Amino acid sequence: MLLQMAVCARLCGVGQSRRCRRRQRHSQDQNSDSEVDMDEEEEEERVVGKMKDEPNGSSSSCQNRRGAGPSGAGGLCGSAGPPHPQSLLDLPPELVVQIFSSLPGTALPNLALVCKKFRQYLNTETIWRRRCTEEFGMRDDLRKMETVGMSSRDLYVKLLHPYRHILGLWQPDIGPYGGLLNVVVDGLFIIGWMYLPPHDPRVEDPMRRRPLFRIHMWEKNKATVECMYGHKGPHKGDIQTGKKDEFSTKCNQTDHHRMPGGRQEEFRTWLEEEWGRTLEDIFHEHMQELILMKFIYTSQYDNCLTYRRIYLPPCLPSDLLQPGLFKGTYGSHGLEIIMLSFHGSKAKATKLTGDPNVPAGQLTLEIDLNRPVRLPDLETQSSMEELSRLVRGVHEEAQGGSQGRDAPAEGAEGSDSAPPAGAEEDEPGEPEPQPFVLPLGVMARNEVYPRTCKKCFYGTGLIAGHGFTSPERTPGLFILFDGDRFGFIWLELKSFSLYSRLSDQLPHAQAPSMQLFEAMLRNMQSWTS
Repeated sequence: MLLQMAVCARLCGVGQSRRCRRRQRHSQDQNSDSEVDMDEEEEEERVVGKMKDEPNGSSSSCQNRRGAGPSGAGGLCGSAGPPHPQSLLDLPPELVVQIFSSLPGTALPNLALVCKKFRQYLNTETIWRRRCTEEFGMRDDLRKMETVGMSSRDLYVKLLHPYRHILGLWQPDIGPYGGLLNVVVDGLFIIGWMYLPPHDPRVEDPMRRRPLFRIHMWEKNKATVECMYGHKGPHKGDIQTGKKDEFSTKCNQTDHHRMPGGRQEEFRTWLEEEWGRTLEDIFHEHMQELILMKFIYTSQYDNCLTYRRIYLPPCLPSDLLQPGLFKGTYGSHGLEIIMLSFHGSKAKATKLTGDPNVPAGQLTLEIDLNRPVRLPDLETQSSMEELSRLVRGVHEEAQGGSQGRDAPAEGAEGSDSAPPAGAEEDEPGEPEPQPFVLPLGVMARNEVYPRTCKKCFYGTGLIAGHGFTSPERTPGLFILFDGDRFGFIWLELKSFSLYSRLSDQLPHAQAPSMQLFEAMLRNMQSWTS
């Protein structure tokens, strides 16, 4: 590590004057906050002054290291430093601080073990302020923190670093219902936000967020975990880590989740938050049963949950549209969150939230990008029989092709055989929008849908009985409206699902590689199978 830092020191401009280095640093950071830069320089000035004033500091021992030269020039401690430094201790203190500031925070504890002088350098707030900013995106919040007497080093060492491994996206283990948790650094807190779809059927509305837990450092000596579930404010909680990419939350005061009116009041409040309506507004008896079942099942956990890490899908230039998270309509089950990803000639939509029929983690849609479908005119589109005949013709071709010969390998551009009935050849360039209308007799939760589309493809959708019994992939039509919306017509159910992209920023969530992402998808299916 010392060799690596010595190389870094040479790259940082050893031998330049302090003023030149400061100009270089100013040029590199010209877009950063000027007041923060000023604070850093003042901090470095204090460190430099302290190091020069120490009897055994680098400045006072400079002459012993360099030896006397002609006219005593070798004994002077100029800011240019020695011509060939043999150690980091030969460098000016402010340059050492700059080098240490550029290292990842995980490497700094080992540096403190090297010598007493390194430990002194690592007490510099500049180093830890930069780590908090670059690794966790903090800037303005650091000023608020310093006004209450909390150091950047304490914040990094006692809060940000110990809990860095829970930042990102997670799926809670809530049986078939699943969910989406986003853990972020939010101000001076680490907060776990549960993301909820908008109220049915407003699929294009923004997501709703509910805090489930938070971690802070109002007590200087340790980080404190608080449960945010319920309506009585924050209370004592705990976070436990065990397996890799997994953690659990525990509430230590579940009485804070209870309401004075008992379970009836809790259900009424939950229903208004979850669905935006009262039970009297829901006339469909089957839908009432599904809602009551979900409340009974999910409320028993009392925010004592296990979470497993999930990643956003990688994006490739060849993808039909940008992959990511979408919210879609699922009939009487309401809105659910799915993850759209591309795997060569296939597009897959995996449920992050689910229901008792098709649980979270299952592959709800699979689209064959090698089988585009040309829509007929609007009058023919309005006929469910004609659309069904068209799509089922492609379905029979697809089934016959997979049974009569080996299926094309993932990533294949297509086969040498003629396209199936109703299919169209891909044309280069951006396709012209074509008119689109739902067939008569197709149920749609949201009747406000786009009336033009870019492309259509044959695909299959997963349906099952209650309790995920007798699961079956049935044919359907995938409709690409634009870069943020698509739809799917379920022929068997005679229903239409509209999907709209989540616009929320989700840091710490990108998949490290396609291999790890695909392994995650396989694990998600096994969690609820």
